Amino acid sequence: MKIKKGDTVKITSGNDKGKTGKVIRAFGNAGKIVVEGVNIRKKHVRPKRQGQKGEIVRIPAPFLVSRAMLLCPKCGKLIRPGMILHEDSVKVRICKKCSAEI
Repeated sequence: MKIKKGDTVKITSGNDKGKTGKVIRAFGNAGKIVVEGVNIRKKHVRPKRQGQKGEIVRIPAPFLVSRAMLLCPKCGKLIRPGMILHEDSVKVRICKKCSAEI
């Protein structure tokens, strides 16, 4: 999975198509990500203490990474990132359109 925590992505399909947001969490094994402000679900929370009321909390839920594309911070286009190997054998993600490091 080439999308990591902290990346800015744009949603390409589903109910939230066209929205952009920052990746909060990435689940590599499941191939899912959580983006702030996207795929919001309601969760009913029980009261913690006696006398306190229960509430409905709105939280972002994970969705498949294939529904989102990475936004290049330099050129601002939707990209599929490429990988290059530096001299000190460190892998770095690059934008295939403008060749900037991500």
